[in-house]
Formats: sequence, C-alpha cells, structure tokens
Amino acid sequence: MRRSPTWTPETPPAFVLGVDENGVGPRLGPMIVTSVLVRTDARGAKTMCTPARGKLAERAGDSKALVAFADAALGEAWARAIVARQGAAPSTQRELMRALFLDDEAELTRPCPSHHDDLCFSDRHEALTADAALVKECTRDLERLAARGADVRRARVAVSCARRLNDAAAVGRSRFDVDLEHMERLVLAARRDAGADVLALCGKVGGIDFYSGRFMHLSSYLVSTIEEGRAASAYQIPGVGRVAFTRDADAHHLVVGLASLVGKWVRDALMRRVTGWFRELDPDVADVSGYHDPATARFVDATRLVRRARKVDDACFERRCAEPRVTSEKQKPKRPARPDGAPPRPSR
Repeated sequence: MRRSPTWTPETPPAFVLGVDENGVGPRLGPMIVTSVLVRTDARGAKTMCTPARGKLAERAGDSKALVAFADAALGEAWARAIVARQGAAPSTQRELMRALFLDDEAELTRPCPSHHDDLCFSDRHEALTADAALVKECTRDLERLAARGADVRRARVAVSCARRLNDAAAVGRSRFDVDLEHMERLVLAARRDAGADVLALCGKVGGIDFYSGRFMHLSSYLVSTIEEGRAASAYQIPGVGRVAFTRDADAHHLVVGLASLVGKWVRDALMRRVTGWFRELDPDVADVSGYHDPATARFVDATRLVRRARKVDDACFERRCAEPRVTSEKQKPKRPARPDGAPPRPSR
C-alpha cells in the first residue's frame, strides 16, 4: 500500500483549499492567484487531494494542458458553475469577476493614473462566451463531487496588475514574493470563510523549498515545519491549519487544478481588456497572451506610438524585474598579474 505523503493530516480535514498562480512570468498583464474552498468528508478529501479521474479529467486539472489563450471557455464555465454555488447569478463578465475578486474594484484600481484608469479594468466589448451546455456539464461535475463528499463552496481571485508588480520590484520584492503574499491572504480568507482549520494545497512558488522565513501574513502565527524539500514543503499553523506547497500541484490535486482553470480564465480575460483598450485606438491591434512570444513582442512595438500619444505609464504596461539582490558591497579583488608581466592564468 502506498504511504500517504507526510504533509497529509492524520485525520481527514473538514475543509480542503486549492491555491495556484497564473501569469507569474509574462511580459504583460496581471499575475493571478486563485483559491477554491471545498467542504469535505474523508472520501471527499481524498478526491480533492488526488488527480481528477475518468471523464472529469477531461475538464479538470492542469490549466496549461486543458486550455489555451485562444480558448479559455472551460475556465469561464468552471468559474460560473462555482459562483452559482455561492448563490450568485452573474450575467456579465464584470459581475462574474466581482464575485471572484478578493479585493473590490476600488482597491484594484487605486494605483491607476486617472487619464487611463480604464486600461486594465474596462469591461467594454466583453461578454461571457462559454456555452450553456459546458456550464451545465461543470455544474453537474460539482454536484457529483458533492455527492462524493466534496462540496465546492467558493472561489477567490487575487490580482496583481503590472503596476503593482513594478511597484513591488522597485522596493526589491520579486514577483515570487508577491505570489506568496497573495497565497497567504487567500489561505487566511478561506480560514475565515470556513470557520475552521483548513488543509491548504498550494503550488510551489518559484521553486522555493523553505517558506517559513518568507511568510508575511502568516509570520504572526506559530509555524511548525512538517517537511521542506523539492517535492513538498508543509507547515502546521494553529488557528489556520496545514499549509503545503507541492510541486506540479495542479496536475496532482484536483482542488488545485480547479483553481488553476479559474485563474487562467481570469488572467486571459484581463489581458484581453488591455488589448481591447488599444484596439479602440488602433483596429489592427490583435489579442495577445502577454507572454514572452513573438506576437506579444509585435504588440509592444505596434502600440508604442499610441502609448506615447496617450501618455500611458510604462509601469502600467510592461513588467520590470526586481533589482538583483546585493550580497556584498565589496568587489572581488582582481587576480594579481604574473611577475613576468604575462596576463593572469584563467581560473579553473
């Protein structure tokens, strides 16, 4: 019999949370961190902590394998089905996003310059595109999961626009730092929603193995290390629950796969808002993913004159990297010249 991972609680958790990021590495557009909270019994917890099986595996799992920028209808369908279980019935894309966002629109748009405050959050020319049959199928999937002891309660989405990522970089915080901070916020929000400790399964953040010294919001809690390594890093936090960061989490845990799919749709939809804003000024501008690819590079070049004319803040458009961490102010001494005047021998 296969031994359970060491991060698995001794008793089945009453709530399982899946957390994953989308868009940590692109050139343009936001970074998204998404959580899905599930009320579970013993059977349901096992279902959520393992990969999707059977027909469900065709619709739930690693978003990179199931959807693409050109067709993210599956992620939208899952978002609509989950939000419906929260008691909401959004009829527009903006209403759907409002039901998902961890922060309200006033907070999300707070850093936006007034002369282009609609660059990232305008809902002009957008609509829900997933057909009713797909939404119905995802709804049935959720009903079947609930019957097996896994009741999906809600999804939440934390958004970091390019401006916020650049502001963080300016003070030496990398996108991985921001990613982890949002994961912590989502875990704490789920703990409040659940009213009980949770088992939080999170995707690994930038290949980090040691998290306890990096926590911001969780640093005020007593954190006990269960394990730390390449495959998984897990911590027991009284008053919060058990928080585990696992490699390829979206492929190995159904609950994380659901979060990944919802987050992928939100990221792509917000990126289309950016390209749509420019298309109103230049009809030839195409939708692009915002990743480091030729189409995105062409988009950056094609919009340069419009951005200059409209005084679009560069920090709101394109991401910058955090400044490299300085480990020492002293420069390494140069290798002394050889006595015979020949150049120094190369280091081995």
